[in-house]
This record gives sequence, structure tokens and C-alpha cells, in this order.
Amino acid sequence: MRLGLYVNLYADKADRPRFADAVEQVRLAEQAGFSWVVLGERHLHRPGYHEAITSLAYLAAHTERIGLATAGLIAPVHQPVWLAEALAHIDVLSGGRLTAGFVLGYRPEEFTLFGTGPEERVPRFEECLELLTRLWTEEEVTFEGRWTRVEGAYLSPRPVQDPRPGIWNGGRVPAALERTARMCDGWTTSFNETDEELPEKIRAYRSYPRGPGSLGAEVIVCREGYAAATTQRARDALERPLRALYDAYGDWKRTSADAARYAQQWDDIAARSVIGSMDECRERIGGYAEMGADGLVLRVQPPGMPQSDALRAIEAFGELGG
Repeated sequence: MRLGLYVNLYADKADRPRFADAVEQVRLAEQAGFSWVVLGERHLHRPGYHEAITSLAYLAAHTERIGLATAGLIAPVHQPVWLAEALAHIDVLSGGRLTAGFVLGYRPEEFTLFGTGPEERVPRFEECLELLTRLWTEEEVTFEGRWTRVEGAYLSPRPVQDPRPGIWNGGRVPAALERTARMCDGWTTSFNETDEELPEKIRAYRSYPRGPGSLGAEVIVCREGYAAATTQRARDALERPLRALYDAYGDWKRTSADAARYAQQWDDIAARSVIGSMDECRERIGGYAEMGADGLVLRVQPPGMPQSDALRAIEAFGELGG
């Protein structure tokens, strides 16, 4: 099972523009054998949130081997040519380590910020990914969409990876799974997808027809994670900061279909996470492999968790085979 480290991009006035903790975590994850460092995207977050694409470029300069992934960039709000060029350049700078993960987005205020609307998000997403993929793989592109038109366009340089970097997409409903199979190479689950829901959704995702340019149909399960010597030590390190994060998410994700899951109790959260003793976490990781997952992305550090606790968790997961 390949492991990814979901890096906390939260910031506040006390640590801007400090990014040293993230660099330390990612370097340790690289040494521990993790397959990816994974970043998300967020806007209009008053305490602060580091921008994902420039953060990815910064991490590329401070690492050598670990894959650089997003899960995910809000594709409908970005200008496709700019997005294709920026991500292609990260692949070039990193020597071919990019995996580009996307999402539709759900917050109305984020769409407004970028001059779009939630009602346009599906066609904008599809237009963005179609043009991005063509710019990554074709010598010259002429394209006329609803929002973007190019004639004789090309990227120079194009991505290092041949034929292109992998593309992931997140989503929970059947339409999102169908879109992922048709346009992408991997599905990233919600952190709140329950273990009971996952097997059927994995089967459904892999049953949809793949598009002609698809490079695969991998499943990447996203989970809260913390491994320690004992179950109680894991809970002691994670519960308070994770509970605070989920309380904040309750308001942040008020327009999301899974908003109610952030109000659940610790036992409910732990049941869909990789939290506990080393043996418990090893068993949980094996369980996801049996479900058909190809990778597991672990979020080990909610805001407020000391750096030392986060580093201990990364080391522990490395011992489990990261």
C-alpha cells in the first residue's frame, strides 16, 4: 500500500510566512518511504491558508524523490491554460513527480471570488480538464469551449512525464465517479467516506467506462491518521486538535453534502480513520488494501497539534511500510 502525507497548509499571523514545519514533515515522509506529499486548496480562510500551487513548487525544491500531489485543486475556478502551464512547470522542476488532483468545489463564496458560479462548476470542470490534458500531450492545440478559446496553443516545456502526469479527482456521487473514470486516472475519496460505503463505491467507480486517454483507475483513500505505541496515546495526541478542526469545518462546509459528518463523536471519526496502536493501524491499512485501494493519504496534523507529535506519527507510519 502506497502512503501519502496530507500536509497541513493552515497558517496564522504568528507564523506567516513560515513554512518550515511543512518542509520538515515532507522531508521526513520522504525518508520514511511515503509515496506522495498531498496538498489541498482553500480560499477566504481568515486565519490563513498557504496557496497550494506555489507551496507545491516550494516543496519540490526541498525534496528529491517523493511524489507531489494535490487533492484537490478547484478546477472550475481556474483559467485552464494558466493551470496547465503552472502544473506542467512543477512537473518539470521536480523531475516528473507531479500528480494533479482536482475537485469540483462546493463553497459559493470561493466561486464568487474567482468570478464564476457553482451552477457552472461541472461544465467548467470538464472544459478545464479537457484543455489541460490536451495542452500536456499535444504539440499544438486549437480549442473552442464555452469559456476558453485558444488557437495554435502549446506549452513549452511540456510535463516531463510521458504521456503526462497522472490526474486524480474527488467526489462522492455517481456522476462524480463516472466523470472520474471518463476523464481522470484515479479517484480520491472523501476523508468522511465510511468503511461501509467504500467497497460499493470502489466497485461502482471501476465499473464505469474509462475514457480513451485514461492512464488507469486507481483508488486513493483519504483518512485521518495517527499511529502510536498505544491506542490511548494516539487518541491523546489527535483528539483535541481534530475535534477543534471538525468544529470549524461544521461552519466551513455548511454547503457541502457531508457537513453533518463533522458533528460526529470520536468513535464515529475513529471508525473511518487510521488511528490507534501500531498493530491497529497496520490492520486498518491492510483492510483498505483488501477493499481495493491502491493508496492511502493520511492527514496526521490538524491545526493546533505540536510539530513533535506530527513528526512522531510520520515516523510511525514509516515503520508500518510507508
